[in-house]
Amino acid sequence: MRPVESVVAEAGAGLVGDRYHGSKHRHVTVQSAPSLAQASHALGATVEAGATRRNITLSGGPVPGRPGTRIRMGEALLEVVRPAAPCRLMDDLIGPGARKALHARGGTVFRILEGGVIRVGDPVVREGS
Repeated sequence: MRPVESVVAEAGAGLVGDRYHGSKHRHVTVQSAPSLAQASHALGATVEAGATRRNITLSGGPVPGRPGTRIRMGEALLEVVRPAAPCRLMDDLIGPGARKALHARGGTVFRILEGGVIRVGDPVVREGS
């Protein structure tokens, strides 16, 4: 994982350069900094954004988690597929108890409906409803 200033989101495929690019549903994972702060508090140690292996970390939150909810992020339109559950590797990568601390704070898996560039600082706007 490495931080970047922008990324190209490709509709129906994912983020260009990501290991899941081309997969059917796991196009992009999004988490929020406030949720990571809550997880850090629960764990008693800092949970760094890159350690969770999510693609995008929002400075505000919460990240929508209801399937079908759509958000516009930069030029891209994303749709919630499901919550992103933390895997057992979190305890190895972050520390014992990390998986439990990240439970319900692990972010959301989205599919990309409309592609485009997503840049650091782009607004995130909920579509519809």
